[in-house]
Amino acid sequence: MHFSDVHSAHHGSPMKEHILLIGSNTDSQQLIAAELVQAGYQITTCVNNAEYERLLVKPIPDLILLNHPFHTSFSKRLIKQLAAEYPILMLLSEESVPEDATYSLNLGVAEFLSKPINTKELLLAIRRIIDNALLYMRGDLYANIAQVEDPSLLVGDSEEMQNLFSKIKAVAPTQATVLILGESGCGKEKVAEEIHRLSDQSSKQLIAVDCCSLQESLFESELFGHERGAFTGATQKKIGLMEHASGGTLFFDEIGEISRAIQAKLLRVLETKRFRRVGGTEDIKTDVRILAATNKNLHEMVQRGEFRLDLLYRLNVFVITAPALRERRKDIPALAEYFLFHLGFSKRISESALQCLMNYDWPGNVRELRNVMDRAIILSGNKLKINPEHLGLPSGQVVQSSTGVTLAFDHEPTIAEIERRYLEILLVRHDEHRAKVAQVMGIGERTLYRLLALSGKK
Repeated sequence: MHFSDVHSAHHGSPMKEHILLIGSNTDSQQLIAAELVQAGYQITTCVNNAEYERLLVKPIPDLILLNHPFHTSFSKRLIKQLAAEYPILMLLSEESVPEDATYSLNLGVAEFLSKPINTKELLLAIRRIIDNALLYMRGDLYANIAQVEDPSLLVGDSEEMQNLFSKIKAVAPTQATVLILGESGCGKEKVAEEIHRLSDQSSKQLIAVDCCSLQESLFESELFGHERGAFTGATQKKIGLMEHASGGTLFFDEIGEISRAIQAKLLRVLETKRFRRVGGTEDIKTDVRILAATNKNLHEMVQRGEFRLDLLYRLNVFVITAPALRERRKDIPALAEYFLFHLGFSKRISESALQCLMNYDWPGNVRELRNVMDRAIILSGNKLKINPEHLGLPSGQVVQSSTGVTLAFDHEPTIAEIERRYLEILLVRHDEHRAKVAQVMGIGERTLYRLLALSGKK
């Protein structure tokens, strides 16, 4: 008989996942089926397409095991169709060549194993594929991504990261105020967290203040607190972040966004270690350590009158610069694998996809890479291999070179496309500072605004 009824090793117990085993070698089929039944799986075996169509009605397989060689009725088109609907594990024969493995993955097969098959390896692969497929089909994948805690961005062993680690370890045990510089998404907050973790204040709180999101009218009250009746709506006394962080660390993220008025009050805290609640008359002493970060050029802001020079002097007692991802491309594979591992997936990154990651300029830095890996996990579905099409990277890529940047497209771009992509890169790199972008391009600001208008940017 070419096919068997559903079998389970645990009669009377809850049925485990169903595996449909397809192959034409009877001896091999029976051996594999026996091992899987022993492991507790329900097994159905079949030889040709006609039997497969009859068996598909009930029960629906959780995984299809293609045991090469299989009947000629299982054409490339049929296998590709199956792979779009079910997770497939292909067992390649000893006579198979490397091209067969590549071919099977191109058809959408989740994974392949080469004979002779190690039972432990087979069971691990089956468990991994079924678990990933179930996550995707039930939607648990999305909940998994939403609930998982943000991983550390301080991953890598490049020279740039080793220098960063050295500076963190040197300054962490001290009480020095630290100014952390770097582009958006390069991990400045993670640097602050690492400084706090290695400091004497690690047992106390690290409180982060998002200077971009707090309204200026509320900033002082949030930071210093207020007394009852200090202003309309102040019905009771409020303890500010400065007091909550007492004995610990207060981290000002994007400190370049605070107003001159708040800058003056923060300067007083740094100089005297004292502050007053809004509406208060008594000074409160604080022993909080201050860390600050910005993606802006504070020296240029001082020249434009947007940032106080005396505050800058107080902040940059010790300066740490978090490197941009394009400056440490060596760390990209480790970061990509780390994000996959942290999210609990055993997916692999194909060589072609990895090359795409290495070639991309990453204007959004490590934060953008994290988002790309999240997207790739979703788009790759129940496939174990992440390919370039799952990354969703823009077609116009930019690669750092010794002379500036090199734009690369997967098609022949028009002048307008090249111009638009170059403008986007410069605007990100210089934090939307249009005067700086005009200076870099060697054109006047009026010309730049005309180019922006033509490219659809206001």
